[in-house]
Amino acid sequence: MSEVDSRLVLDALVAEGDELDALVAEHDWTTATPAAGWTIAHQIAHLAAADANVVAAIRTPDAFGTVPKDSDLVAAEGAATPRDVLLEQWRSGRAEVVAALREIRQEQGFPWFGAEVTAQLMAPLRLMETWAHGQDVFDALGVKRNPTARLQHVAFLGVTGRTLSFYAAELPIPQEPFRVELTGPDGEAWAWGPSDAAQRIRGSAEDFCLRVTHRRSRAETGLTAVGDDADTWLDVARVFL
Repeated sequence: MSEVDSRLVLDALVAEGDELDALVAEHDWTTATPAAGWTIAHQIAHLAAADANVVAAIRTPDAFGTVPKDSDLVAAEGAATPRDVLLEQWRSGRAEVVAALREIRQEQGFPWFGAEVTAQLMAPLRLMETWAHGQDVFDALGVKRNPTARLQHVAFLGVTGRTLSFYAAELPIPQEPFRVELTGPDGEAWAWGPSDAAQRIRGSAEDFCLRVTHRRSRAETGLTAVGDDADTWLDVARVFL
């Protein structure tokens, strides 16, 4: 499965944000979420700040180095903002980040934390983060989430994050090819890697996405691994440092 046009991912990002928006608009933002010390307000504040950072990185790249890097502090400051103000900031920021990513070439680079990224990568990154923090909110409220085909973009980041996973765990980077075979929400088959690879991961796309975003432990998923390196990957899988 190859990379997807970022413009299509942006459509999915809009839908992901709208789904979370509809949920949080109906509930108390002081509700604690699974992230230690973070309420729903903290989750929304974090997403709003991250969107603002993307816009700043694209439109004023020379000033990006001054962006605050302490996510807990930024989330706490945002969470103290009146709810209606924070909600409007998040809504307008979501629209701005999509507009900014649509304005530039997919391959155009801009600064990000510790690296340079492109619109083609940032689009699924924003989708992944919106989905992952949204999962915290769904879990906090005890609301069952219906998985969608948007998970394909999160899964793609999980697959491409294999090297990062081993690096972050301070383990040798496997050189052998891997095969990842996932079942999408509607029963569709999503696969990455050579079909004859000895190292293999299988399971539902939702479980894989929950695992690589650290929203579920490996034991809480139905994912299976064939091969020692694949087995280790499921233990250390991640999509962010």
